[in-house]
Amino acid sequence: MAEVLLFHHALGLTEGVRAFADELRAAGHDVSTRDLYEGVTFDSLEEGVAHAESIGFEEITERGVRTADELGDRLVVAGFSLGVLPAQAIAQTRPGVAGAILYHGAVPSSTFGDAWPADVALQIHLGEDDPWVSEDLEAARALIAEASGQLLIYSTSAHLVADSSHADYDPSIVDQIRDWTLAFLARFD
Repeated sequence: MAEVLLFHHALGLTEGVRAFADELRAAGHDVSTRDLYEGVTFDSLEEGVAHAESIGFEEITERGVRTADELGDRLVVAGFSLGVLPAQAIAQTRPGVAGAILYHGAVPSSTFGDAWPADVALQIHLGEDDPWVSEDLEAARALIAEASGQLLIYSTSAHLVADSSHADYDPSIVDQIRDWTLAFLARFD
């Protein structure tokens, strides 16, 4: 069983993010979700991103980082899109993190330090033609090279394919995402 801290995307802690966390729990993992928006959710990415900008990406990252303090060592952090920021920050700066899963986004390792920590496993999931991550692909490839991790690219132009409460939801892709995620988490049992 892995201890997983999962962060939501720009729409907030939606029912679809909760459902994904429940699937990981059903597979035997201890999954915590944190609400970086304090209960607010949005219907469109544009609205959610505008809300995130009004809070500030630095503040959102810090909110996420603070929530990891109460969790144990050998933690696996994960984040969808916007949630990649706190997940990646924790993975790169908190001692005891075992792994990170970045869904639909990545930023250069220099954002949170000099390089990806050698002892933190990494898996990144991106949509091949997702316009929201076109700039993230280069960062993802660099992170994967630093971490000797896995970069999984899915054939889609949608962004929130793993959120069952969003129009981008794609059950065939989420099956792949879930299978790769569970295989990654199995190494921390």
